[in-house]
Amino acid sequence: MINPVEIKKQALRWWKPLLQSRILEEPFFPKSIDRIGKVKSGHITARFEVLQGEIEELYRYSKNQTGKGYLVQTTGRNFRRTGSHELPDTIFFETIDDYIYFIGYKKEWSIFLENYSTIINSAPRLKDWALNNCLWLTERNIKWNDIIKVCQYFIQNPRPDIYLRQLPIEIHTKFIEENNALIQSLLDFLIPDHIRSITQKRFVERYFLKYDEPLVRIRMLDTDLTCFGNFSDISIPLSDFEKLDILAKNVLITENKMNFLTLPAVPSTVAVWSGGGFNVSYLKNVHWLTEKHIFYWGDIDEHGFQILHQLRSYYLNTQSIMMDCKTFEYFSEFAVTGSRNKSERLSLLNNEEHNLFEKLKQIDNNRLEQEKISQRYVEEYLKSLLP
Repeated sequence: MINPVEIKKQALRWWKPLLQSRILEEPFFPKSIDRIGKVKSGHITARFEVLQGEIEELYRYSKNQTGKGYLVQTTGRNFRRTGSHELPDTIFFETIDDYIYFIGYKKEWSIFLENYSTIINSAPRLKDWALNNCLWLTERNIKWNDIIKVCQYFIQNPRPDIYLRQLPIEIHTKFIEENNALIQSLLDFLIPDHIRSITQKRFVERYFLKYDEPLVRIRMLDTDLTCFGNFSDISIPLSDFEKLDILAKNVLITENKMNFLTLPAVPSTVAVWSGGGFNVSYLKNVHWLTEKHIFYWGDIDEHGFQILHQLRSYYLNTQSIMMDCKTFEYFSEFAVTGSRNKSERLSLLNNEEHNLFEKLKQIDNNRLEQEKISQRYVEEYLKSLLP
């Protein structure tokens, strides 16, 4: 026989559908639970006292006795040994009030009605959003009037291009950060054509706000190149780097900062450092790089080749330098044990690179850092490559 705890468990499954029915203005009650446990003849004879206790508990919390909550409906049953008995057959909720009282959600229901009214009166177009996200409307600590202010601003200014702190909205600075998930859900619905990237989780980057961007450092390795006046070494925000127009034929990207700083003079070449390691990802949308000869110099280790593979996924013509068997063998005495890479095959490596990558996966001293390669070797290598 079903008990009040099990009734509540089943009834709570109706909570979200009830909220949605209110939004759709569709009737939801009366509602019944028909499967409450069938009483068999043996229950009457072998465990009558237990069954009687279960029925008494069922009635104790029912509308039949308390005047509100679920109603126990009965039906007559005839058993061969014990005769006729009137037994519970269906649990029935007649009204919303009965249901809300029983599950104990009176405050949540009131909050939902108030919040839904606030949303629909301020932004009627959010009805479909509310239908799919109705549980948000039961949260008691959400300041919906302020949430709506943020939404209305972005509807009118979908690409603000200012810092978050500069938004001319009467809310405190941290409000959007504290309600990020909710506001993002709303803006994705309201301004779907003004999302910088659907994979971007950071609010400021997702909705075309300014933010503290990564800096890209640039060195002119040819004194005849001009781009920043007399400056030969400068760091600029990534968005500015993406807009550059550098006349150099070659772009040399390094993994290590010190190696970047000590690169020798090279004709028609600019050196780039984007933060090291997998931060080459910052360079994936630099369209002017497609017109350059790109060279990448990273550590000779399993991760170094993965970074090379990653850079080639943006710019297929990228050429590796000093990441070959000859260089590794020449400085092998400085090789140490490095961390392993789970990748079995990097499809964008050429044959020589792939063979070295496979070799590194099979030996203990599998890491030769850029810093271990002598400056003289670097200068001679670059001189022969880019005379």
